[in-house]
Amino acid sequence: MKLITAIIKPFKLEEVRHALLEAGVEGLTVTEVKGFGRQKGHTELYRGAEYTIDTLPKIKLEILTNEESCQLIVDVITKTANTEKIGDGKIFITNVESVIRIRTGETNNDAI
Repeated sequence: MKLITAIIKPFKLEEVRHALLEAGVEGLTVTEVKGFGRQKGHTELYRGAEYTIDTLPKIKLEILTNEESCQLIVDVITKTANTEKIGDGKIFITNVESVIRIRTGETNNDAI
């Protein structure tokens, strides 16, 4: 089993979510996060004063999947979240040892 964690731009959320649903993804977790990478934030003007915003708003998606579907999901996210501009985000893939569905006690692939 794999946990796919994707950090994307907020305005891409609905497009990515829709594409994932069409690809057969049955569940995902969405979290609003802030951070920076090479983009390093930006400067804004507020009431005549200039100030720096060090962290930028992003969306973190987490999807638990089996090994067979992992590459398809990564391809869907990569294609739909891409704006070809700096700050598009990252995708992390980690191995998951075990999953337990709390309600039924099902484990691993049965719990996905």
